[in-house]
Amino acid sequence: MRTAPTILHLDMDAFFASAEQASKPSLRGKAVVVGGLGPRGVVATASYEARVFGVNSAMPMAQARRRAPNAAYLVPRFGLYREVSEQVMGLLRALSPLVEPLSLDEAFVDLEAGGAAWDEASARLAGVKLRADIRAVTGLTGSVGLAASKMVAKIASEQAKPDGLVLIEPGTERALLGPMSVRTLPGVGPATGDHLRRAGITSVEELAEAGEDELVRLVGKAHGHALFAMALAHDERPVVAERETKSVSVEDTYDVDIHERVRVELEVQRLADRCVRRLRRAGLSGRTIVLKVRRYDFSTLTRSETLRGPTDDPGVVREAAARLLEGVDTTGGVRLLGVGVSGLADYTQEDLFAQAQAAAVGEPVAEEHAGDESAEVTAAADVAAPAERRWPSGHDVCHAEYGHGWVQGSGLGRVTVRFETPYSEPGRVRTFRTDDPRLEPADPLPLVERRPEGADGPPAGPGASLSAAGTRGPGPGAQVSSEPASRPKSRSGGGGDATSRP
Repeated sequence: MRTAPTILHLDMDAFFASAEQASKPSLRGKAVVVGGLGPRGVVATASYEARVFGVNSAMPMAQARRRAPNAAYLVPRFGLYREVSEQVMGLLRALSPLVEPLSLDEAFVDLEAGGAAWDEASARLAGVKLRADIRAVTGLTGSVGLAASKMVAKIASEQAKPDGLVLIEPGTERALLGPMSVRTLPGVGPATGDHLRRAGITSVEELAEAGEDELVRLVGKAHGHALFAMALAHDERPVVAERETKSVSVEDTYDVDIHERVRVELEVQRLADRCVRRLRRAGLSGRTIVLKVRRYDFSTLTRSETLRGPTDDPGVVREAAARLLEGVDTTGGVRLLGVGVSGLADYTQEDLFAQAQAAAVGEPVAEEHAGDESAEVTAAADVAAPAERRWPSGHDVCHAEYGHGWVQGSGLGRVTVRFETPYSEPGRVRTFRTDDPRLEPADPLPLVERRPEGADGPPAGPGASLSAAGTRGPGPGAQVSSEPASRPKSRSGGGGDATSRP
């Protein structure tokens, strides 16, 4: 165990929802829910205003609508989230070469490895500066936990939410964890927590008192040893800079089961193209094509085919996925389809025969675009017929006369648009026909307005009101304003810095 709190855990606050609020002035300070909007959709992220009504991540969207009927429900914009995530990860890598991303909005950083911190004061200073830099660059807020181990740093960042910083002094971990629920520990879910509760163990202190042998008896050897170590705050895991990607895949869940075989085939081809775009975006190729089919009765079939060499050719992946589909019976209906590529490499073995076929029929090459949706959450709009003009709620549009806006909703041949940008006042709402030629999909705008090179003064837009002192980072123990003056509040709780002293 380290003797200084130099492991930093960053968790962006309600990331998807906060990004939507920063992008849409009319939604700041209001309940926002991001996720799949169909009957089978789930909540990806809920803003803190929506959480007041009991809406949480992974909740069925139908249940969320019952709890917060007046919230804004939006389809995810993963292109925007990835762009903001890359900005945040860039700030983290400026602190240390050892950055371990866990998701788009969460990462561990070894501050000591980058010389950014070596004791409590320097660690706090690095955390304060990081929060200020994130706000200045992205207009969003993140919560920071600092500790001597990854496990405790993650718990500290949870305590810091929203928009705060908590530092756990080495040597105080057990006193801090003791009264906490066993559910606080990583890997203790509802089932394990309920099993321990029936054994009379509800707190971390009771977990430690039970002893290693008893925990092994209750939950098994591997889990029992791990639980006992966590209860004693023992965590020697290092921050790992890079994790090898084992596969790239996309999948869609459909609001209504698909029965038509031709429709299933078209969906598999579309998924194959999306998968290749993600593969190319990562600079990878693969030799094993995987097809996933979940049928009407929830039975899930997985089929795979291994090629002679790695490829990122969309025609090759489509053909392989089509061959795999031939052996799957879909007559009863399909509720989920997925296409993936594994056996990854950073080079491609060209398939000259496939290229010649593509050239002969004039097959277009699949191009990347920033708005491509990933497999994290499936939008109802994804299942519309390919020829339809789709207007997913929350996505960006541009009108020839009124300029940039976003879709509030669509249906019955109409689409409603609110015209505003991240840097404007709340805008007006107008309704158009869905086939209006003056209305086109648009790319998301940056959350913080980009000033011309050489321009003086701070950037405009959300988060632009930070002082120079705030950007540099105040000294140890200093408080940081929870919200910039130019950005309305988009959360329900307070923030700030704290140090745990049991």
